[in-house]
Amino acid sequence: MPTLAIAGGTPVRRTPFTAWPQFDDAERAGVLEVLESRAWGGYPFPNRAARTFADRFAAVHGARHGLCAANGTITLEIALKGCGLRPGDEVLVPAYTFEATAVPVLRLGGTPVFVDIRPDTYCVDVDAAAAAITPRTRGMMPVHLGMGMADMDAVMALADRHGLFVIEDCAHAHGAAWRGRGAGSIGTAGSFSMQTGKLMTAGEGGVVLTSDDEVFDACLAYANCGRLSETDTTGDRGVGFNYRMTDFQAAILLAQLGRLESQAALRLSRAARLRDGLASIAGIEPMTCDSRVTRQAIYQFILRYDADAFGGASRDRFVAALELEGIPCDGLFYEPLYLSPLFRVRPGEFPAVQMNPDGTFAWSSSACPVAERAAYREAVWLPHPLLLGTPADVDDIVEAVGKIQRHASELIAADHPLVAVKGTNRAERDRAERRMMRQP
Repeated sequence: MPTLAIAGGTPVRRTPFTAWPQFDDAERAGVLEVLESRAWGGYPFPNRAARTFADRFAAVHGARHGLCAANGTITLEIALKGCGLRPGDEVLVPAYTFEATAVPVLRLGGTPVFVDIRPDTYCVDVDAAAAAITPRTRGMMPVHLGMGMADMDAVMALADRHGLFVIEDCAHAHGAAWRGRGAGSIGTAGSFSMQTGKLMTAGEGGVVLTSDDEVFDACLAYANCGRLSETDTTGDRGVGFNYRMTDFQAAILLAQLGRLESQAALRLSRAARLRDGLASIAGIEPMTCDSRVTRQAIYQFILRYDADAFGGASRDRFVAALELEGIPCDGLFYEPLYLSPLFRVRPGEFPAVQMNPDGTFAWSSSACPVAERAAYREAVWLPHPLLLGTPADVDDIVEAVGKIQRHASELIAADHPLVAVKGTNRAERDRAERRMMRQP
């Protein structure tokens, strides 16, 4: 009789984990208040709820200013514009991140330069970033990834040496802190996403943080159709766009902010139990957290998978087996952007972007071996709602991982369509998963 679910056995778990997003009467009351106020949109900018939320969120992270916008991709663009990015400028971007980190650079006429990551945190390798600096380099965008933060001491030291702006991509880092300083408050600016899966969410939404008054005024104008702020001293900020957040979103986020601290504490407690439980299972190593992270945010609990400890079974086969045991997870969560099918830039689409003499893009020859290993062979991502339940939920994760290792021979021999799905690129995987969901 087979034991593993991927081979036809009984899964460890059939019960769903904690549902996400979470909400209660606080969200209901906030949305109703906005509804009855009839001040629904983002204009006048910022509207009441958006102004209140931005100020409170900035205070939590130790920044002087906060600005709400439609989503986290837009807030990265706003921050880049506020920092003065110009066509032809280069921005250093870790290769292992979502496309939204790099796309705003393209939109403003800049060129993203992809650099490798550290194997212990999957955050930017600052030595690799330093080696990639050219006379065109204008800034860098460290990404606080998964359950850790970029080495902000090294990032800021490099930026100071070369006169670079720093925009922290904090889409995974709500409430996190480095040496007591909140994520998004250390660099020139920081950007947070409030998309559905994030640690705080209004379905969509984003926030820019900065303590630079000049940058803040530039961001305000760009996000509000070019209208100058009350404190602006330039008299001219150029063309802007309507990137405003609605007050419905802001009202939800005010309620979400009220439970951010308690949810973070629960995740940390459950993560400690998970780390202890996995310690005796060879071939599975949780991502480390730098000791200088004084407040950890866990958006995804990331494991490093060693195929040799599982009889040579690929990471994708392991991820398929773990999902079939009832544990939601992902392996190909990110791909190196220069290889990603979601980063398809066509010649002429962004005419200011640098091209090679042979007509290829500047990043066409990128090679980031640590990022490629993480993406295709090593990383296993467990979503944060798995850590919002009971200790028994965590124990089920540990039991499922141990069960798969104990029966590695079944794992290697199993023939299941989900294995192929997990082994393809993300665009093809998403299509295949949609097809599987439509099957009876």
